Amino acid sequence: MKFLIVAAKTGGHVFPASAIAKSLVKNNYEVVFIGTGTEIEKSAYEEIDSKIYNLSIEGFRGSNLIIKFKVIYQIFVNIFKVIKIIKEDQIDAMIGFGGFITVPSGIACWLTRKPIFLHEQNAVLGSANKLLSKISKINFIGFPIKGLKRAVLSGNPIRDFFNDSQKNYIGKDNEEIKIYITGGSQGAEYINQTVPLIFKNLPYELKIRHQCGKDKLEKVKDLYKSNEINAEVNEFYKNPNEQIIWSDFVISRAGAISLSEITSLKRGVVMIPLPTSIDNHQLWNAKSIEGISMGILHEQKEHINHLQKKVETLIKNKVFISWKNTENLDHINSAKIIIANIEDFFENNEII
Repeated sequence: MKFLIVAAKTGGHVFPASAIAKSLVKNNYEVVFIGTGTEIEKSAYEEIDSKIYNLSIEGFRGSNLIIKFKVIYQIFVNIFKVIKIIKEDQIDAMIGFGGFITVPSGIACWLTRKPIFLHEQNAVLGSANKLLSKISKINFIGFPIKGLKRAVLSGNPIRDFFNDSQKNYIGKDNEEIKIYITGGSQGAEYINQTVPLIFKNLPYELKIRHQCGKDKLEKVKDLYKSNEINAEVNEFYKNPNEQIIWSDFVISRAGAISLSEITSLKRGVVMIPLPTSIDNHQLWNAKSIEGISMGILHEQKEHINHLQKKVETLIKNKVFISWKNTENLDHINSAKIIIANIEDFFENNEII
């Protein structure tokens, strides 16, 4: 059986797509990728022996009228491109991971009567998944979403090294409080410029590692230095799993995959959602993590003193110890859950 894996542009879509593809290959299925040819896609898929097709398409939401007409044209062109791929590569089904690239792929599969399976990483259904969920066979979700039909709460598939790290995890208690700060691979301006300020005058021995993103290193280092705070600052850590395990807790944005990976390693998060995220999905992701008592929410509109107080309180009350003792297997088993449900679908339904 051969699956069309559709994801593009961001790690939030591409990383779970890669995790599912690897699991499918291990289970003796074949995969074919549709993406847009970005570097993050090439890196995520490089270990998988498969064809990769790249489509040209832009996002619809927030675009001006001219771009919207262009996108509609791209959709129609790409529908026929994907139909050709389906026929030439003898595709049996599609698994889409959101983003506008899934729209022409999903319509092409619907027209050729190929089953569509979707995965939504966030706590809010994205526009493309919202549209295609009406014709998909199963809607897999990373966090609970009310009112969605044919939904299966699968969790978010996480990268292999997070699974491996979880298996080998050994907790350690030290006098020092170790904090890993990250705004993702690109860094986050608010986190870079605000979080270093909250540690001044905290009456605790702290060890800090801060991932700041490209071309921001000296600025963030100077901010720590000017506030007399000792911190290790890097543009990028190649092994984020090791940094998370090293830490007592994490301070980060509230991207779905990041939160899934962090909590799978028994670490809690001080979450600062990106306020401009589409449909404010990062805020809802953060509230889901708060709901399982694995994080504390701080919104950017709040004063920096509130953030400092939240961090000081969690350290004083040693909340991070309860986080480190909390088992969160929702995402560890996600790939197995998704594949098992898809296999059950094919066993119980005759596909023409």
